[in-house]
Amino acid sequence: MQYDLSELMRLARSPAGQQLIALLQERGGTALQDAAQMASSGNLDGAKQILSSLLAQEDARTLLKKLEEAI
Repeated sequence: MQYDLSELMRLARSPAGQQLIALLQERGGTALQDAAQMASSGNLDGAKQILSSLLAQEDARTLLKKLEEAI
């Protein structure tokens, strides 16, 4: 699924997006920074692998569902 940058920014600024970002920062620590660095250098598979474990938790899945509904 492809999204343009403005759509991704809108989702990130939404209440559910802000909650998800805070949750990932709280639980992910350096793992979130590592995933961002990997993604920016083009290693999307590595970034996805790191984020998958963080996003597998139930409260993260609930927030992701809210974001999907906003699309």
